[in-house]
Amino acid sequence: MAGFHHVELWVADLMQEGAEWDWLLGELGFTRQSEWPEGESWSAGGAYLTVTTSPNLSGGSHDRRAPGVNHLAFKGGAAGRVDAIMARAEQHGWRPLYHDRYPHAGGPDHYAGWLENSAGFKAEIVADGP
Repeated sequence: MAGFHHVELWVADLMQEGAEWDWLLGELGFTRQSEWPEGESWSAGGAYLTVTTSPNLSGGSHDRRAPGVNHLAFKGGAAGRVDAIMARAEQHGWRPLYHDRYPHAGGPDHYAGWLENSAGFKAEIVADGP
């Protein structure tokens, strides 16, 4: 069976970045499955996302423009739900990207919003198709 089992994000500042991810994942319908002093796991759709810190980090910042993962794209539900998330994102540490082209920065048939958190992680929130 194809699909992801899980994705693990290493963050430098679990206190700040964890709160940002907590809000976004909760808004997207993820459920916190476990938490421990260095992180937490959230599940949805049969897979899970772990947000954690590690003493093995090689640096103190994330660069989505460097080789590696550029962003995570999440199912956002109806277009109105994506709009609601985008409207509240800045209150929770997420900065809108490409806002001048929102909600069609990905093209005329792609309804989505892009966000960047305080550490530079980028998330795309994609609306259900027409």
